[in-house]
Amino acid sequence: MKKLKAMTNREKTYLVIIIPVVILFFTFNTLPMLKGMIYSFTNYKGYGSYDFVGFRNYADLFTDSRVGKSYLFTFKYAIAGTILVNVLSLIMALGLNSRIKFKSTLRGIYFVPNILGGLVIGYIFSFIFTYIIPAVGTALNISWIQNSILADERYAWIGVLIVGVWQAIAMNTIIYISGLQTVPEDVYEAGMIDGACGWQKFWKLTFPLVMPFVTINLVLSTKNFLMVFDQIMSLTKGGPAQSTESISYLIYKNGMDGGQFGFQSANAVIFFIVIVAFSVFQTTVLNKKEEQL
Repeated sequence: MKKLKAMTNREKTYLVIIIPVVILFFTFNTLPMLKGMIYSFTNYKGYGSYDFVGFRNYADLFTDSRVGKSYLFTFKYAIAGTILVNVLSLIMALGLNSRIKFKSTLRGIYFVPNILGGLVIGYIFSFIFTYIIPAVGTALNISWIQNSILADERYAWIGVLIVGVWQAIAMNTIIYISGLQTVPEDVYEAGMIDGACGWQKFWKLTFPLVMPFVTINLVLSTKNFLMVFDQIMSLTKGGPAQSTESISYLIYKNGMDGGQFGFQSANAVIFFIVIVAFSVFQTTVLNKKEEQL
């Protein structure tokens, strides 16, 4: 009590703000995560009683072909999505940061995809891919778009990728614009004196100075693409023939509906470790790259 009385009003205010946040975070984030880790060592089906099975669920993960297929799809999707999003959003940011009319209005328009929910966007694009594009293909007699891309086992992932990239570009573009605005004009003036122009101006001056923002976008976009769920749920539901079944969707589908709560809890733990490992690796490599530049 003496220590509490000795605290300043500012410190008491901090406690009043922080304590409820910590309690809420622990209740809705940390506690469910800990319970999930406990369930990963059981044969819990999501209901009824269960027994502890040790590391059996973890061992079975490495022999389950469906789990392996979902990891391969997720990695392919995340790598392709991360590259496309960062290349396109950086190009767009350079355009929106240049001296053009209605610059603020255009930035607002380009940010709209990020405001809309992933499920809403997915259902809209599902209608486009399923009805509008095939109708256009039939009318114009273009055979390769007469059928929905989402129904093709080989190319359905591209449809999911298009939607994911379209939505993710907005936030990455805003971050890159923020980075470009931190570059002093003096740098460009000095570069012009030294003869830098066009591609050299970007590669030698702009890119090294926005590298910290590249790091942020690469880490965040990789994490988001690895955790893809909304687009899968609204576009393909993992099909056709489980060709677009992401790890997150598999955990949800079989954990909630398939009676594999304990098994998919183990899958979730492994997936969490994979995401953390990816993020740490990316951050380490990109930070070294920043120091070299």
